[in-house]
Amino acid sequence: MEPSPATRRVRRVRHELRRRDLAVLRVEPLGPGYLSVTFGGEALADFVSDSFDDHVKFMLEDEGSEPVRRDYTPRRFDRERRELTIEFALHGHGRASEWVRQAQVGQRVTIGGPRGSMIIPLDYDWHLLAGDATALPAIRRRLEELPGDARVIVVAQVDMADRPSLKFPDHARVQWADNAEQLIAAVRALPLPDGEGFAWAAGEASVMAQLRQVLLAEQGHPREAARVAAYWKRGASAHHENLEG
Repeated sequence: MEPSPATRRVRRVRHELRRRDLAVLRVEPLGPGYLSVTFGGEALADFVSDSFDDHVKFMLEDEGSEPVRRDYTPRRFDRERRELTIEFALHGHGRASEWVRQAQVGQRVTIGGPRGSMIIPLDYDWHLLAGDATALPAIRRRLEELPGDARVIVVAQVDMADRPSLKFPDHARVQWADNAEQLIAAVRALPLPDGEGFAWAAGEASVMAQLRQVLLAEQGHPREAARVAAYWKRGASAHHENLEG
């Protein structure tokens, strides 16, 4: 069967998988629930991140403890300066979250990836970006990449205390949700605009499964013009899954 035009528009690319040993260069609070950490090193000379929802594997290997692997979004990359910035949501618990909370300049860390990128064109008629606190770094990166006249709808489940520190461009229509139920209800109530649009969402696995049902089954949005990812799963220490099929 001939793929639809929308299918052909989204391009997947693979990258060479490499481990990179980096040092912390800067640590900047972004409000009560987020911390921006910038890493640097010559190992970033050939780093590639082509899509706003790429993820790198953050690795901690303390002596005498089980290795920790967590996925995070590359928020910003400066090839000339060899600097990679990641924004961490601080609401989680565990060794990775503990490491981030006490991160200091000069500390060493190892990252791997991205393994690949799904490149979503910028010229869709409209863009829907939805998710919880873990999706915010990807959403904020995407908003910076989109043209200033893009039609963008953002539905974000974020703690009230964090909202003042989260800056969004004027062309984005932002709707806040206090919990998962409100997030799902807000997307369900959205009158999706006319034209060809792309819907992107990420967050907790069970919530994203419901949101995918809302978008594809209830609202009839084309599957080939949507990406819904489970960035984490309640009760699981490490989880990352693209909800497809």
